[in-house]
Amino acid sequence: MTASPSEAPTLEEYGASVAAVAGGEATVQFGTVKVKVRRDQWKDSLEKARDKSGLLFFSWLSAIDWSNQVEVGDPLTDEIEERIELMAAVGDLDEGRLVIFATDLAKESLTIDSLTTVYAGADWHEREAHEMFGIEFVGHPGLEPLYLPDGFEGHPLRKSFPLLSREVKPWPGKVDVEGMPGTGDSAPDEPSTENPEA
Repeated sequence: MTASPSEAPTLEEYGASVAAVAGGEATVQFGTVKVKVRRDQWKDSLEKARDKSGLLFFSWLSAIDWSNQVEVGDPLTDEIEERIELMAAVGDLDEGRLVIFATDLAKESLTIDSLTTVYAGADWHEREAHEMFGIEFVGHPGLEPLYLPDGFEGHPLRKSFPLLSREVKPWPGKVDVEGMPGTGDSAPDEPSTENPEA
């Protein structure tokens, strides 16, 4: 039986209950529950969330490279803690609630337990995170590449990965804009070649 709207927990209450079960700390931002757990609790926390909080549905897993290194654009105004943040989104099948679990990995130690024995759907997501960020998932059945050709070196979603396009044309670069054919429009930053006297 589903609780009436007046009895339903708020997102903050729901997040706190999941965090208590999983052994993490919950925050709610932009209508999303996020539970931060320690790296050594990653697999165990998600298993508890699945078994005790009913978060049976695995949605996705990915990572963010938090870096102070600026290759393109304006310099950072604030220093941040450099790390790789690993995230997995899981949900329940009754109410459709989604919770994002997160943990931090030091850039010099990108190893963590695989979730494939907890959520079989994590298989391809972990392969992608391994390929794109260099994260080693201990216990994964096979971290073969999904996208990159044999012999490819590096991890393209790391901030330190060199972008050839920015080596050729530094950011922000000139925006190449051409007018629509037959309209006589020219690019906004180029003088018109039309003769106004004609």
